[in-house]
Amino acid sequence: MRNSESDADRRRRRRRRRIQVIIIYTAIAVGLAWFFELQATTTVIFVRHAEKASIEGSDPELSDAGKARAAELARQLVEADVVAGVDAIYSTTFQRTEQTARPVADALGLPITPYDAMNTETIIDDIVKAHKGKIILVVGHSNTIPALIANMGASKVVPPIAEDEYDNIYIVTIPWFGKTKTIRLRYGAPYVPAP
Repeated sequence: MRNSESDADRRRRRRRRRIQVIIIYTAIAVGLAWFFELQATTTVIFVRHAEKASIEGSDPELSDAGKARAAELARQLVEADVVAGVDAIYSTTFQRTEQTARPVADALGLPITPYDAMNTETIIDDIVKAHKGKIILVVGHSNTIPALIANMGASKVVPPIAEDEYDNIYIVTIPWFGKTKTIRLRYGAPYVPAP
């Protein structure tokens, strides 16, 4: 009788140990997945607004060439990532920046979040914290994009953007470990400097 009771006790103890081991391994796996998700690379894509209409006023809309460039931007960015694409879109409150971002936002079903163009020092920190590990599109201006990129700890030497230069895409990657890197690409009709 004692042997049968001790066998039953041993089985219960083994079962408890197995369950404890499974719970511990599950907790470790969930903890590691959470840790690596928090440490994912964040990508910020910067573009200047597309060509603006040559009308008087401080807030012009896009020209026909600008609308074509905004459509090309959407074509380029809608499938920017194999898994999900752009996750968030930020734009200043000017018509030309919102209209540049609109085709991407409409294609992906994302809202355009406004930001203050004059607050280049803290806005990027806020954007990156809110979208860690995501792909973010930021539409700005020729005089704000270099400062935004520099404030990220990326390339400190972003060449000045000419008044009629609209074809730059700056891709800044912020890994969870290592250096922040900047890549400059071109899209749409190429910029040709005036002689």
